[in-house]
Amino acid sequence: MERLAGKVMLMSGWTRALAAFLAGLVGVLALQPFGFFAALFVSFSVLVWLIDGASGDPDAGLLRRLAPAFRIGWCFGFGYFLGGLWWLGNALLVEADEFAWALPLAVLGLPAFLAFFYGLAAALARLFWSDGLGRIFALAAAFGLAEWLRSWMFTGFPWNAVGYGAMPVALMMQPARIVGIAGMNVLAVFVFAAPALFWTGRGKRLGLSLAVLLLALQTGYGFYVLHLQPDPADTDVTIRLVQPMIDQSVKLDDGQRAAVFEKHLALTAAPPSGKNRPDIVVWPETSIPFILTDNPDALARIADVLDDDQVLIAGAVRAEEGGTGKPPRYYNSIYAIDGTGQILGAADKVHLVPFGEYMPFEEVLNSWGINAVAAFPGGFSGARAHQVLTLPKGRSFYPLICYEAIFPGEIDPTAYATDALLNITNDAWFGDTPGPYQHFHQARVRAVETGLPLVRAANNGISAVVNSRGEVALGLPYDRSGFVDAAIPGKVAPFHDIVSQNLWFWCLVAIFFGSAVISRHGFIRRAN
Repeated sequence: MERLAGKVMLMSGWTRALAAFLAGLVGVLALQPFGFFAALFVSFSVLVWLIDGASGDPDAGLLRRLAPAFRIGWCFGFGYFLGGLWWLGNALLVEADEFAWALPLAVLGLPAFLAFFYGLAAALARLFWSDGLGRIFALAAAFGLAEWLRSWMFTGFPWNAVGYGAMPVALMMQPARIVGIAGMNVLAVFVFAAPALFWTGRGKRLGLSLAVLLLALQTGYGFYVLHLQPDPADTDVTIRLVQPMIDQSVKLDDGQRAAVFEKHLALTAAPPSGKNRPDIVVWPETSIPFILTDNPDALARIADVLDDDQVLIAGAVRAEEGGTGKPPRYYNSIYAIDGTGQILGAADKVHLVPFGEYMPFEEVLNSWGINAVAAFPGGFSGARAHQVLTLPKGRSFYPLICYEAIFPGEIDPTAYATDALLNITNDAWFGDTPGPYQHFHQARVRAVETGLPLVRAANNGISAVVNSRGEVALGLPYDRSGFVDAAIPGKVAPFHDIVSQNLWFWCLVAIFFGSAVISRHGFIRRAN
């Protein structure tokens, strides 16, 4: 292995770039639906060795000295994001006659763009590089910062952050209660990169001991939470999750709207699968295939299948008048409707999908004939803030529509007073690919971070009730039409809120960079 490490460090040209690309690609095996987290030990060990050999001309300027490391990080990121996000192209094939031209942009362009963050991480780490444990600290802190930037820059897209690869099962998710996904990104990279110390660098014994200790603390704390802490009691509220499994091309067919609506109604009216009749029924994102307020007959049909004390929560497009001479505004929304057909409340999506629900630089791109994939004419409008969905009898949910569930920052302090997180989505856009499984996995981690159960309804994959520890209480797999009835699990007091988790993240970054600086200083003194 020492000989292999030496060969990797001495690689150059296209072989170095290919090795970095393949290292990133191997890391995808740690993501869902595979969950083979050991793959990231290989990925990050190879990355460390490649950066070891990525030294620029010492007499050149700073940017030129860091350019080799940036290229290695970019190639690593391109492999990781290409292997983890290729399925996004499926959404463009739903209406292939209009959007197939953009397939290379989704499949290759987005991974190439996201790879810049990993390129920056490798370059930043190289600034603090040394011959020992310090470089592992530097790489972990730099990747943590890169993932933090990726979570908000250009509206953010933190999909498949490295920390998720370290949490394939509920047992390993529990530290997210303390440090959040941002802190897990830092700790995960340190642990995954530590095996590089076996064959190169000083601090092998300390670094490997720290990595083993972190793994032991992760699994030990998970065991404690799952098996030694008392389980929160389920609530007395029974919820039905409807998963109609309607093909996206059918949902977009105007002639099929009535049939789509009736299928949702039929699943809602079906007899209970357990002892209790559901108190609340949840339909997935945009499940009502027309503007509800323009169709009073639809509200009457909903009232027909609900008992008076039942409530339907359904995804729909909400229209709002834009004012004199202005077009209406459309929102991707959730409605709460009671058993008499009255609308009790609504909540609109805040964080819209760029190029999916709205177009950045809309006027310019529309003039070129480029439109958003899933938006109404003029695009969707986003709400200014999340609105808690309040129901009768004091029940309440914190709504997260579609990919809002991958953003911890979308959860504000009002969420902790609600009964559960509510995530409705339509992953039928992506077919039976890794996409729906990755989406569900990230939503589960939000439940762990907040201490709130998760109620998730998807048009197709994956609908489930998840408890506050990330365990699936009951659910439906991908490509199965039907419903599940389950009691909403109880919530637990959060170990930390999102603000405290962010503070942990910044403390870890500071400690790791500080350790890297100390190691770098010692390395320079030894070199001189």
